[in-house]
Formats: sequence, C-alpha cells, structure tokens
Amino acid sequence: MPRVTQQEWQSIAAALDALPDPTAELVRSRIRDSATASRPVTCPLLDRDSGTCLIYEARPVACRAYGFYAERQYVLGCSRIESMAQEFPPVIWGNHAALEEDLRRLGAEATLFEWLSRRLCT
Repeated sequence: MPRVTQQEWQSIAAALDALPDPTAELVRSRIRDSATASRPVTCPLLDRDSGTCLIYEARPVACRAYGFYAERQYVLGCSRIESMAQEFPPVIWGNHAALEEDLRRLGAEATLFEWLSRRLCT
C-alpha cells in the first residue's frame, strides 16, 4: 500500500464521498481491513468486477507513476528508455526514491488506513 500525502488523501476522501453510499462504505471497509491484512493486498480502491480504479481522477501519485515506480537500476525497459534515462538524469525514469522525496516535501504522509482513521476520529 503506498503512503499518500495529506493533499492526496483530501482528494481521495472527496472522491470517496462522491461515490454511491454502498460503494463508498465498501471501500472504507476495505481500507480498514487492509491495515491488518497479510501482504500483498489488493488495492481497496479497485473495482474488483471491472478491474478499474473507483477514484481514478483522485488516485495517488504512486498509482499515476505505476510502471515507472521502481528504483532506477531495476527499470525494465527498452534500450531507448534506458538511454534517455542516462541522457536526462533529472527526469524521473523509474526512480521511486526521487518521487518519494518530492512527495515528502508536500507534508505529512500516511497509509490510507491511517488517514481514514484520523478522518473518522474528527
């Protein structure tokens, strides 16, 4: 489960609130269950029937970067991608460490479960 920033959680929470009530409650229940589930877990935001994200427009950065969210030395790509990564080092080409560092600058981060718990307690 990726950790998400407070700004990301605010978007996710608003997207959850916009879902039909039964769907939103199912997702919140999945988020709660994910805190104690054995790993790996299926993303609680996934529509398991269609295989799509229930909150696609509000999905976290980790999901938006999926496919390139890996350490640079483990990027599995064609030689063109590899040469571009060497030519343009500041560009994030599968460099999760740089992406996570940029996200840390946005402020507090926590798991979906932690954000949901905080929201329910306020």
